[in-house]
Amino acid sequence: MELMKWNPMKELFNMRSRLDSMVDNFFMPMRNISTNEALWSWNPAVDIYENDDSIVVTAELPGVDKDQIAVDLQGRVLTLRGERASEQEVKEENYYRHERTHGRFERSFMLPTEVDPETVKAEYKDGVLNIRVPKPEEKKPKKISVH
Repeated sequence: MELMKWNPMKELFNMRSRLDSMVDNFFMPMRNISTNEALWSWNPAVDIYENDDSIVVTAELPGVDKDQIAVDLQGRVLTLRGERASEQEVKEENYYRHERTHGRFERSFMLPTEVDPETVKAEYKDGVLNIRVPKPEEKKPKKISVH
């Protein structure tokens, strides 16, 4: 049997890793769930940001047909709904690995202000949905010239 020298710094780093894992499990439990559970809880990744003219929502929806996507705006709540169909051509026993998720999803986001739904534009290209929500005139930043 080989005698190993104890390194207290290694234990400190190991404790940090365990704490990080505990926090990740609490705040992001989806990372550590089994594949079968993940199949029933698919939600697309979404980025939301604003520029001078609008609020922009970008959602990754690879494999989702355009006609399976619904975008609703009610008051200040913007909702994305859709479904990614599963491929049933391959029998379950013929799979070596099955990681791609499928099923229905629904994501809702609170906008900072109410907007007219008629002004919202949505475009879907290459598996990415881009939604532009124009800011109302009174909410746009106004430049005031100093005389």
